[in-house]
Amino acid sequence: MYLLIFTQFGFFTLSYLLLKEIHHRVKNNLGIVSSLLQMQCRRTQDPVVTAILRDSQNRIASIALVHEKLYRSEDLADIDFAQYIPDLTTHLFDSYNVNSRQIHLNIQVDNASLDIETAIPCGLIINELVSNALKYAFVGNIRGEIEVKFYQESESILTLIIRDNGIGLPENFDSKKAKTLGITLVQGLVKQLRGKLEIESHQGTQFKITFTNSRI
Repeated sequence: MYLLIFTQFGFFTLSYLLLKEIHHRVKNNLGIVSSLLQMQCRRTQDPVVTAILRDSQNRIASIALVHEKLYRSEDLADIDFAQYIPDLTTHLFDSYNVNSRQIHLNIQVDNASLDIETAIPCGLIINELVSNALKYAFVGNIRGEIEVKFYQESESILTLIIRDNGIGLPENFDSKKAKTLGITLVQGLVKQLRGKLEIESHQGTQFKITFTNSRI
């Protein structure tokens, strides 16, 4: 019996170590892809191409950060989103060379653990919406604020809100007809989460995503 217990313990330990190694290698491989994009970005003189490469690099970084959090976690099934969001948004501020004294970042996140299938699309949504706010919401170097909230609305419903007090969306903006890559990607990710997207543009812009906690 003791041999069986030891054998089972050894099997679970080995599986745990193998999973950690997989997440570590995925993170490293994504880091290589990100570095290649950065090298290409430095070689191009076209500002449009530079912006596209930088956006792609940030999307990859948001996924790599999920695998890094899992690698460093004692529980390989959970990502601590309360820690993930500040790390991701700090990376975005650095990537776009934004002074935090000019654009204030307000993060309100409940303690929440997500599995990888939920964390990756949530991370990509945050990446897209915060990036868009940093690039377009505060023209002319005006000061402002970006707010990221993530909380449990009920026992089974999670809510993610990204809000800014910038210039807002165009008057004729229609999310159903929008063809920009960022909005299209966000809509696809919300659909992947089987969630609901609500957009408001009053004294800034607010994106509210609600979806069911997959663990319930």
